[in-house]
Amino acid sequence: MTPIGYRRLILTRHAKSSWDDPRIEDQDRPLNARGRLAATELGDFLASRGLEPEEVICSTALRTRETWERVAGAVIETRPELHFSERLYHAGPETLLEVLKTAHAPTVMMLGHNPGIAEFARTLLAREVLDPDFRRFPTCATLIVDFQIESWGDLELGQGAMLDFFTPTR
Repeated sequence: MTPIGYRRLILTRHAKSSWDDPRIEDQDRPLNARGRLAATELGDFLASRGLEPEEVICSTALRTRETWERVAGAVIETRPELHFSERLYHAGPETLLEVLKTAHAPTVMMLGHNPGIAEFARTLLAREVLDPDFRRFPTCATLIVDFQIESWGDLELGQGAMLDFFTPTR
């Protein structure tokens, strides 16, 4: 549960997708075996720390939807409000910010794609993160960031305090 006057974002890049069939459109690429394991690991990580979203905003690409399904399988305490947004597909930081400002729950998970997710993560934080994994934001990387704001509409870049950063072991 996020305290009153705070908002928490769980910002996730989709897990590793399959390139086995080059005829498949980019939007329709599924997760590969490693990606499925990593997404489940992320769900376990979030559940073990009580970091369960109350609202999820997810790109419409198959790999982001499958990432969420795996995470949701481990996050069993709540069933968040789920929104799929075509705007998140390969979105830049400006679009990600616009979409996030429409959220209403105190704890929101956003699932999208690089390079936009990595750029957005960097612009959200008040302090630079020196971790090399943070800079490249590998597949299934997840930033948990807190903001001292009353509503998502009040969000400004550079206000966030990093609570945690997850990268899968797989």
